[in-house]
Amino acid sequence: MQKILTLAFAFCILGQLQAQQKFNGIDANLGNLYRMSDAKTRSISPENFNGEKGKGGMATKGTGSNASRELGKGWKVSPSVVIKSKTTYTVAEIDGSGSIQHIWMTPTGNWRNSIIRFYWDDEATPSVEAPVGDFFCMGWGQYSHLNSLPVTVNPGSAFNCYWPMPFRKKCRITMENIDNDDMVLYYQVDYILTDVPSDAAYFHAQFNRTNPLPYKKDYVLVDNIKGRGQYVGTYIAWGVHNNGWWGEGEIKFFMDGDTEYPTICGTGTEDYFCGSYDFDTRRKNVAGVDETNYTEFSTAYAGLHQVIKGDGHYDVSQRFGMYRWHITDPIRFEKDLKVTIQALGWRSGGRYLPLQDDIASVVFWYQTEPHTSFPKFPSKDELEVN
Repeated sequence: MQKILTLAFAFCILGQLQAQQKFNGIDANLGNLYRMSDAKTRSISPENFNGEKGKGGMATKGTGSNASRELGKGWKVSPSVVIKSKTTYTVAEIDGSGSIQHIWMTPTGNWRNSIIRFYWDDEATPSVEAPVGDFFCMGWGQYSHLNSLPVTVNPGSAFNCYWPMPFRKKCRITMENIDNDDMVLYYQVDYILTDVPSDAAYFHAQFNRTNPLPYKKDYVLVDNIKGRGQYVGTYIAWGVHNNGWWGEGEIKFFMDGDTEYPTICGTGTEDYFCGSYDFDTRRKNVAGVDETNYTEFSTAYAGLHQVIKGDGHYDVSQRFGMYRWHITDPIRFEKDLKVTIQALGWRSGGRYLPLQDDIASVVFWYQTEPHTSFPKFPSKDELEVN
């Protein structure tokens, strides 16, 4: 009996300690908005380049200087920045321990020619490297509404992400303009300065593109992840070069020493993106005739948010944008991870046809550092949508 009472007392004390543990503010959600935290909220924008307390809206020059000339200081003098052609701009540089909570931006120009990079804790190579359009699931350079938990894209070209991005010493975000023309960037980086738990991993995202995919070869989403972590998301911009359905291919996750065969193997492309049967819906048109068409959808965790059908003239290709977030089902790995997907259609006689499509992707994961260096980033010509 004494032993039982002792254990009960210990559990009671442990419960009280857990209840009294301070909330660091990182995992904010509707269920804990009532909780107090010592986290300090800060925001970086062209109106406060360093996110300093009490230093916003103090600019005396900027892209709004002419519009505000009669109103003066404090009246939207510096709402945006111009990033010159062939230059790199530091969007944010934060010292200390904390976490990015939200990023909003509206980049102008060609979204494939603006490269966003994130560096954690003074690392020499980026943990995030992707064209800004692809990072925000707009790989085809055209707006399409996207409404999910970690990424939203709203009219007219408002890019938002809510991925939690903790860092322990420093965060640096850059934007490189590889275009021949200057670009304008409106942006805001919202973050907190707070303690980061010891088990927090770092956010990573990597871009890839293959055009055309070699015959009978799987498309490689990523193959150089080394370390411990969890895979949390996939975005694909898929350009089809053949007639007919293109999404029979299976996604495969090779983890922790898998060689020829993966631990996780999907059943089809549209299945992995949480759709079914070619993303088709049968409806009657205005004339009362049955039609079967692709059906766009955008949900918290998955979507086919973009269908570009072509105009029958010069823009003839069918192009698609799809995302799948592993938020409630992260794919955890201990040592390494490789992810591939097949491009597979149909030929005569009910036989599969390996496709040679234009596929670009960004994959998202968290892992402990250090990470392996990313592959050489594609050139401007290799990025071009054509």
